[in-house]
Amino acid sequence: MDTEASDLLDKIRQQFNWYSYPWYPLEYSPKGDANALFIHNLITPYYLRNQRVIDTTGKIILDAGCGSGYTSLILAAANPGATIVGIDLSEVSIQKARERLKYHQFENVEFHTLSIYDVQTLGLTFDYINCDETLYLLPDLHQALQVLKAVLKPEGIIRGNLHSLYTRTHIFRAQNLFKLMGLMDSNPEETEIETALQTIQSLKDDVPLKAFIWSSKFEGKERYGAALVNLLMQGDKGFTIPDLFAALKTTDLEFISMVNWRLWEPLDLFQDPENLPLFWAMNLPDLPDELRLHIFELMCPVHRLLDFWCGHPNVAKSVTPVQQWQMSEWQRAKVYLHPQLATKSVWEDLVCSINDHDSFTISQHLSAPIMAPVTLNSLMANCLLPLWEGPQPIQALVNRWLAVQPLDPITLEPRSEVQAFEEIKSLLMYLETYLYVLLELPA
Repeated sequence: MDTEASDLLDKIRQQFNWYSYPWYPLEYSPKGDANALFIHNLITPYYLRNQRVIDTTGKIILDAGCGSGYTSLILAAANPGATIVGIDLSEVSIQKARERLKYHQFENVEFHTLSIYDVQTLGLTFDYINCDETLYLLPDLHQALQVLKAVLKPEGIIRGNLHSLYTRTHIFRAQNLFKLMGLMDSNPEETEIETALQTIQSLKDDVPLKAFIWSSKFEGKERYGAALVNLLMQGDKGFTIPDLFAALKTTDLEFISMVNWRLWEPLDLFQDPENLPLFWAMNLPDLPDELRLHIFELMCPVHRLLDFWCGHPNVAKSVTPVQQWQMSEWQRAKVYLHPQLATKSVWEDLVCSINDHDSFTISQHLSAPIMAPVTLNSLMANCLLPLWEGPQPIQALVNRWLAVQPLDPITLEPRSEVQAFEEIKSLLMYLETYLYVLLELPA
C-alpha cells in the first residue's frame, strides 16, 4: 500500500478514535428492530440467492469495519448460534464494541483492531461478511473486495454498500469546500466541526449548499457525529451503479441483489405501470440487473447507499422461481415464516386481528423492503397461525383454510380442495415476494 493510502487509513482511524460510530448508547438493543434484523440475517440473502432456508448455527460471520459494535450486536441477535468476528481500524471503537457485546451477554464474539486489508492474518474463512458503511471510505475498493473474497467460503455472501454519487452530490460539494478551507487537512475536531457548521448555518436559506444539506441532525446533541460522517468524512467517495458492477466484475464477484430490492424497481416510478410509453414497454421487462438499477438511480436518486449482496460466481443453487412452479412442486413445498416475524408479539397481534375480525397489516411488523402497506384479510391470515409452531407443508395450511372458510362466500357451495389450494397458493406467492414467508422444495 502506498504512502497516500496509508495516510488516508490513518486519518480514518484517528477520526473514529475521536468519535466512535455508530453512537447508539451501550444499553440500546436492536431486538425490537425487525427491519434491521431482517437485513442482517443470513437467511435473507441466502434465500434470495438459493431459495433455501439456512440454519445460522455454527456459521462464522465477519463484521468488517464494525465501529462501536452496534452492527455486530444486530448480527449476533439476528443469527442465533453464529460466531461474530469484528474488525476495525479504531482501537477506541473496538474497545466499545467489546463492552457492548459483553453488556448484552453475547459470548460467541471476538474483536480485533485490524485493517480490512489485513483480514487474512486472522486465518479464518467466513459464511457471511458484513461490510457496512465502510467500503466507500477505503483508498482501494477493488483491493478491499479482493481481500474479502479471499476469506469468503465458497457459498458465503458479502453485504457491502457504497455512497451514491447522485444522492450525496451536495454533501460531496460541502466536503470539497471544507477541504479548500483546510478543515480536513488533519483529523477534524471541535474547532473544525464548529467552523463547518457555522459556515453552512450562516448562509441564506435559499443558497443551495444550505438548502440541500442543512437539517435538524446538525443541531442536536449528536451534531458533531453527524458533521463528521457527512460534512467532514475522511475518504468519503461517491459511486454509481455502473461503478458498483464494474468493481464486482473486476474482482470476479457475482451480484445477488440489492439489500432493499423492492425499493429499486423502475416500474414503480411510472404513473401507470400497465400503460408505459412504447419505448419502456418494449425494453424495460427484459433489462439486466445493472441497467434496471442504473435507470432507477438516474430517474430517482433517493437511496443514500448502493446497498448490495454479492458472492462467488456460479455457486447459486439451480432453482425454479416460485412463480413458475408446477402443481407437483407446490404440493411438495414446505412453508417457513421469516424468523423476524416468528415472535410472540406478531402472533398476538394476528390473534387479536382474527378475534376482532380486523385486517392484519403484516408490514407494520416488518416493513423492509416494501413500497406500501401489506394487509391481509383476517380470515385468510388465520391460515398462517400454524407457521408460528414451525415450518408447515402447504397442505396443512389448505386444510386450515377449509376449516376456517368451508363455504364459497358467493355460491355458498362447499369450497373444493382445489379451490382452497389455489387460494393458499396465491396468498403464499404474494407474501413470498416480500420474504414474509419462505418456500422451500425438499432436496
